Amino acid sequence: MKLVSYSVDGRPTYGAVVGEAVVEIPPLRPGLPATLKGALRLGVEAIAEALAGAADAGGPAFDDLDLLPVVPDPGKVICAGVNYADHRSETGRQQADYPTLFVRFADSQVGHEHPVAVPDVSTALDYEGELAVVIGQPAYKVPAGEALTHIAGYACFDDFTVRDFQRHSSQFTPGKNFIGVGSFGPWLVTADEIADVEALHLETRVNGETRQSAQVSDMIFSIPELIAYVTTFTRLDTGDVVVTGTPGGVGFFRDPPLLLRSGDVVEVEIDHVGLLRTPIA
Repeated sequence: MKLVSYSVDGRPTYGAVVGEAVVEIPPLRPGLPATLKGALRLGVEAIAEALAGAADAGGPAFDDLDLLPVVPDPGKVICAGVNYADHRSETGRQQADYPTLFVRFADSQVGHEHPVAVPDVSTALDYEGELAVVIGQPAYKVPAGEALTHIAGYACFDDFTVRDFQRHSSQFTPGKNFIGVGSFGPWLVTADEIADVEALHLETRVNGETRQSAQVSDMIFSIPELIAYVTTFTRLDTGDVVVTGTPGGVGFFRDPPLLLRSGDVVEVEIDHVGLLRTPIA
């Protein structure tokens, strides 16, 4: 299934993509939660069961929706930094024994096709195409061998970074958390649709030009290893998001740097997951 969060006249809701349309999930059965995060607590199977009885139900066209971030209300968004060898190399960082992690706030994210603005205090906005993992079953002290069973699904993420604020100190937080400067979408592809997550290919394009290209298998710390490490110190609940890192090729480290400007369009595409498009304002 492809599950989307969207807004109807200011009311947040969620649905499943069926062909070119979207079937709204909450009206399908009494008692279904009003948010995708709530529905994921029931399990992907429960969502599929509710949808099965409405195969012919009509709905708005996907292209007409006002899309929200895949999970608009995550309790935690934990991101892995420098988790591809080529990106680590271009940054000049040394190999680390443990993942480099930072957090994002929920209000730093927007949905598919929503513009991201270059902050008025900076001229150093950069793209970072990534694969996001959405937690289904709560996870705490989970061994790597069991980590994949806690995943509800996958989505595209653009971890836009305000580079000058990121580099004000050794902490990444300011550069990663400007309001509305991060993209998450267009939808969640449920984990049962992905036979081998490491076989997925990620590509980031700016105005149609490929800037990043990598296999998920190129990660330094795999998705199970990230989840195992994160859950040694914190609990991941349903709807929490783990953003798994970006490959080499970001704009800041090119010679000369290729940072984003108003009018640019950034696309993050991952095989079998989707294509996330973000205009720069």
